Amino acid sequence: MQGDDKTLLLEFRQDATKERAFTAIIKKYQEKLYWHIRRMVVDHDDANDVVQNMFIKVWKGLENFREDSQLYTWLYRIATNEALSFLEQQKKRNTVSLTDVEEGLSDKIKAEANFDPGQLEWKLQLAIQQLPDKQRLVFNLRYFDELPYQEMSRILETSEGALKASYHHAAKKIEEFLKNN
Repeated sequence: MQGDDKTLLLEFRQDATKERAFTAIIKKYQEKLYWHIRRMVVDHDDANDVVQNMFIKVWKGLENFREDSQLYTWLYRIATNEALSFLEQQKKRNTVSLTDVEEGLSDKIKAEANFDPGQLEWKLQLAIQQLPDKQRLVFNLRYFDELPYQEMSRILETSEGALKASYHHAAKKIEEFLKNN
């Protein structure tokens, strides 16, 4: 029972079908949201923790979801906020500089079992980790998730112009990194 979002939301609001509907929502969106979060936090276990926290928030907040945006947009917004909060907590907990956190994310990529620094996709991942959180987020949403700027604007609650500029700056930084490494 995958179902369309409207039906799932209706079923979620009925006590008899609430849990089944929520399970269907998780099945429908979990993989996309996992990869969205994983690209931000890098580590698989961290991504799983963030996804779990995100779905707890979704469970608690879905009752009050007003449907003034698509369910997918709302879920992405929660996932994004959870990933950014996780990164902020890491920075505070480690009381280290932003550079140290970025290097830590790069080290996690390099620790992957099949890491090969000669392969372009790995260089790209390392380049992406050099970006500030917000630019990395915009780049990931546009490049990997192929979201239109209009959708990104709803998720991030930012103007399309600002998102385009952020993506442009991120792409330039990545291009520079790839040329020099």
